[in-house]
Amino acid sequence: MRFRTKLYTSIGSLLLFITIIVMILMNMLEQSTVKMNVVINDLNERIEIASTIKDETSLSSNVLNALLNNREAAINLDLTNAWENSNASLQIAIESLEKKDTQEKSQELISKFKSLHESYRNMGEQALMERKINPNAELTPAFLTDLERTSQRMTQMTELLHGIQEQGLKNELLRSKDTYNWAVENIYIYLVIGLIIGISFAIWIIRSISNNLNKVTEVMKQAAASDFDTIPRIEISSKGELSEIAVAFNKMAKALEEHSRIEKQVKEDAEELSWLNRQIAKIATLYTEVENVQMLADMLITKLVPMVGASYGVFYLKEVNKSDQYLTRMSSYASLSTEQERKQFRLGEGLIGQCALLKRPIHLNQVPDDYLKIGSGLGEASPKTIMILPVLFEEQVLAVIEIASFETLTPIQIKLLEKVNNNLGIKINSIINHMKVEQLLQESQALTEELQAQSEELQMQQEELRTTNEKLEEQYEASKQQNFEIQEVSAALEEKAQQLELSSKYKSEFLANMSHELRTPLNSLLILAQILSENGEGNLTYKQQEYIKTINTSGNDLLNLINDILDLAKVESGKLDVIAKEVELNQLRDIIYRQFSHIANKKKVHFSIELDKALPMTFFTDEQRLLQILKNLLANAFKFTESGSVSLQIHSVMKNITRNQGEEQQLERVFAFSVIDTGIGIEKEKQKTIFDAFKQADGTTSRKYGGTGLGLSICRELAQLLGGFIEVTSEIRNGSTFTLYLPNLQMNNKIIDISAARAEAAVSLESNYLVNSNDQILKEESMIKHGKSILKNKKILIVDDDIRNVYALTIALENYDMEILVAENGREALEVLKEHPKTDLILMDIMMPEMDGFEAIQHIRKISKFETIPIIALTAKAMKHSREECLEAGATDYISKPINLEQLFSLMQVWLFTKEG
Repeated sequence: MRFRTKLYTSIGSLLLFITIIVMILMNMLEQSTVKMNVVINDLNERIEIASTIKDETSLSSNVLNALLNNREAAINLDLTNAWENSNASLQIAIESLEKKDTQEKSQELISKFKSLHESYRNMGEQALMERKINPNAELTPAFLTDLERTSQRMTQMTELLHGIQEQGLKNELLRSKDTYNWAVENIYIYLVIGLIIGISFAIWIIRSISNNLNKVTEVMKQAAASDFDTIPRIEISSKGELSEIAVAFNKMAKALEEHSRIEKQVKEDAEELSWLNRQIAKIATLYTEVENVQMLADMLITKLVPMVGASYGVFYLKEVNKSDQYLTRMSSYASLSTEQERKQFRLGEGLIGQCALLKRPIHLNQVPDDYLKIGSGLGEASPKTIMILPVLFEEQVLAVIEIASFETLTPIQIKLLEKVNNNLGIKINSIINHMKVEQLLQESQALTEELQAQSEELQMQQEELRTTNEKLEEQYEASKQQNFEIQEVSAALEEKAQQLELSSKYKSEFLANMSHELRTPLNSLLILAQILSENGEGNLTYKQQEYIKTINTSGNDLLNLINDILDLAKVESGKLDVIAKEVELNQLRDIIYRQFSHIANKKKVHFSIELDKALPMTFFTDEQRLLQILKNLLANAFKFTESGSVSLQIHSVMKNITRNQGEEQQLERVFAFSVIDTGIGIEKEKQKTIFDAFKQADGTTSRKYGGTGLGLSICRELAQLLGGFIEVTSEIRNGSTFTLYLPNLQMNNKIIDISAARAEAAVSLESNYLVNSNDQILKEESMIKHGKSILKNKKILIVDDDIRNVYALTIALENYDMEILVAENGREALEVLKEHPKTDLILMDIMMPEMDGFEAIQHIRKISKFETIPIIALTAKAMKHSREECLEAGATDYISKPINLEQLFSLMQVWLFTKEG
């Protein structure tokens, strides 16, 4: 074989062999590098997750402590959200670590930690719920101790989990190093084999290539002897196979250098973290020996200063003197007796006070030479760096630590100071509380000794009591005198009761007078507004008619308010009677639907009334009071419902009912009237107060909905008067349901039937003129047939001292062609009657000067020709006894102000028709 062929063959074979070796070696190194990177990244991720668990555990504990120590009435929503978010993040981190770390020991720790975390979270939610229900409630010491113990155990487990991950990283690094060494050994073996073969081929083929091979061999030897930080490169100027080998080797060398750099960096980080944990553990071991703050300050400053390579340190403790707060120097390290040391700093005074005020560290570099001297027996010098750190507990400064060093503090040293500082506040607070407990214990022991002394005194007093018992027998006779005095006191109490009854009477009189003073001007306003609204002459514009309707509506609203106040006063004083009669449910449904259907259409709210078909057609109760309750509840439902629906459901249920006060409740079937709406709803804590007088769900001046707050109070009182009660269920923005429960009141099966004409007349007609005969019915049908024409050309005497009422009534009556006579008081009315003996009817005001309405009616009835003249009493004193007083004085009928013209005309028709018939 020719040399060239051998050369090409040998060189080709050599290159092929070397290429295969290099590819295998590169593949091995690449796989090793990739595997190591994957493992390191996974371990770093697990370490980060473990750190997250540790941080979130600490954060959760701090936030919960802040929430529990917050004394404000309302729970801080930001802290509550922070606590919930921290627990959620902690749960996610635990689940992530549980998936990634499959070690048996780690799985066991994670399982225990999850159990502790669930317990801690439940305890926290329980404490927050109790604080929410009662902000002033104090949690039991045992509960707080369990909560703190659980938090500490969770913190310890996070430390163990973190340590396991770090140890795993170290172990993996060691395994990676062994793998790397194995790979290097194989490289050596393959390289030696390659060199032997290459040299054999080179000697056999041509010695001319020996120089380049020697270069390669020399560089490889240097690479084998290097520490992989700097690997020599192969430099071959000629092109060819050896040049390609050199390029591949140089790439391999670069990869090895990068790998070595990463490995060293990871190792340094792990060593720093290990050093940090060891130093923290050393500091933690000091806490078990500490008995007071002074001892803690001495031991901590002595241990911490040299630990961070510093040469000087001072520990300041915050003390409170009355209203001033000071930071007092408690202990120091390497201080000189010649120093002009400050013993105390106020908050904000100097760097120490400023650090406490800002609640964050202050780091000083390039300290002036004359700022501070640190000395020894050989000399003294100024520090280069000063670090001032606040010690916090629940955002409150408890102490300040000042450290000075000749060298600049490294990041790991600063991190150590911060880590130690985080736990130091808890320890200081614990020691302070422990000292307080010891002080209380000493005081308790002193009290115990005092109680023992008092016990001995009590024994002596028992002897004295025996003597006293003998004296008590002598005092028995004196007790008879005391009984006599008690009887006198009872008489005095009875007199007080009479005074209270008189006071109640004065209250009723006051309400009657107020009713008169309010109704009198309101009477004329409503009468004139009603006359104008009829627009008899047709000269009012549409807008003017709307104005008049607004005036009339406002007047009626004021009248309803007056009636509400009077109703509430009547119910509270027990002067409101129940008039039970048979109520037809279908008729009740129709009345309510007619009254509220137009309101529903106007507000575009669906309105329905559901009547249970299983109910009887009628039942006994006071229809007027029932309608008053239902109208009030429905009015409220429409007022607070902007969209959706309002419904009234009438059905029967089984409920506990108390028939009479003082009796036990009995389960019986009652009628249930449920008013259901989809309105704004009522807060749960306000569902009881809304039934109190003048109380509303929104009683602020900026409230959206109006009202006096009397409606529901009157409804509750009326429901109780009818033997029932009202229940409410509601949710905010989900509507409300008010349910009225009423029993079936039996009134000896008597039914009160009133004709339609008399239903418009005054209340007296309901009891004095029952429709009980065909003749009477025929008379009333005739009266209804004639209508208001019976009023024409009738002479009517109006007796009223208020010119406004006279003017309004005169206009209203003259519209029906009646002749009007006027008198300002009772005495003038007698004179007018003498002059006009053919007067047909008298409208008599009650409260007037000189001679009131009662006296005037009595004088008129004494005149023979006026014994039967119809006299309708007009009064603004709408009290319960007003009607009886008017009828007893001789009035034919009674109507209260403000006067409803239709009711007045109906009443006048009845009595004029009766007079003529």
